[in-house]
Amino acid sequence: MEEKEISQAVIRRMPRYYRYLGELLDAGVERISSNDLSSRMNVTASQIRQDLNNFGGFGQQGYGYNVKYLYEEIGKILGLNTTHYVIIIGAGHLGQALANYVKFEKLGFVITALFDVDQKLIGTNVRGIPVLSIDELPDYVKNHTVDIATLTMPKSKAAQIANELVSLGVHAIWNFAHVDLELFDKDVIIENVHLSDSLMQLSYNTVKHTKEKGNGSGH
Repeated sequence: MEEKEISQAVIRRMPRYYRYLGELLDAGVERISSNDLSSRMNVTASQIRQDLNNFGGFGQQGYGYNVKYLYEEIGKILGLNTTHYVIIIGAGHLGQALANYVKFEKLGFVITALFDVDQKLIGTNVRGIPVLSIDELPDYVKNHTVDIATLTMPKSKAAQIANELVSLGVHAIWNFAHVDLELFDKDVIIENVHLSDSLMQLSYNTVKHTKEKGNGSGH
């Protein structure tokens, strides 16, 4: 049976459900209705039901959702019930910040090494994670499990390194370099992250809100 194609919009909402359900679990909530979840998340109850129905539903009429069960099931959908081994290419400020973010490990993302060209950084470590020379990358990938490679490096080198990673057999790239990577190998999954895009959206909404507030005040 062919697996149902899930839209990217639905997939983008799943981590948010997971986060909110985790907060409910921490607060000792055992059960929640789609209406209550809707008011917390600012997503319509029908949208929540539609999203979850893509994966089997999980709720019962008149009962709602078992928070712990739904949290665990969404974790499985997102692949969080397994360990993902991650390397970071670029041990500058952003690379080190990601390596220092301990919550990744709680979600199953274990950062095993950072790579850089800077001799001052090579041989040091970040939270016990070694910083290796970029020249060691091929041997490292051949001798260690690497599920995800994270790029936190200048955009001028990103495509070259990405193609090298693909040739070494890495199938998932989390790209923070300021360029949209497009590789010909369709078996490779790329997530392009542009932090400045988020900041510009915030800027737009701030300006819009300020204008609306000004117009509303009679100025």
